[in-house]
Amino acid sequence: MADANFEELLTEVGQLLAEDSEYPLEDTLLHAIVHRAFVSPSIYKNLDDHILNRDPDLDRLGDALLDLWEAQEGDERWEEIHYVVRSGRFEAIFVYPEEIDADEEPIDRRERIVPQYFGNKPIIYPPDHEDDGFDL
Repeated sequence: MADANFEELLTEVGQLLAEDSEYPLEDTLLHAIVHRAFVSPSIYKNLDDHILNRDPDLDRLGDALLDLWEAQEGDERWEEIHYVVRSGRFEAIFVYPEEIDADEEPIDRRERIVPQYFGNKPIIYPPDHEDDGFDL
C-alpha cells in the first residue's frame, strides 16, 4: 500500500486538514469511514479541557479520501482511517472490515475511538451539528 501515489494522497489529506486556520494542525484526529462512492469524515481537535469537533470540507476532503481508498493495492480494502497529527508528524491507521463491529453505530464508534487518542474529555460539537443517524 506504500506506493508514491498513495503517499502523495496521504500528504494531501494532511494539507487539507492544515487549512483550518482557526486551530493548529497539532493534535488533530481525522476519523473517516470510506466505501466506494461514500465517505463520512469527522475531524477532532484536542484542546486543553475538551475535544472540539470541526466541520470538514466534505467536497475536497471527501474526494481526497475516496482517491486514497481507490489507490489501495490488492483485493483487501480498509473501511476506516484514523489520521492523527502529533509532534509535527502524521500517522495513518487503517481499519479493515473484520476489525469493525457491524452492530456498533458509527456515531457510537467515533465516540469510543476519539478518547483512545485524546483521553476522556468532553467532545464539543458545533451548534448546528445534527446526528444523521445513518446506518452503513
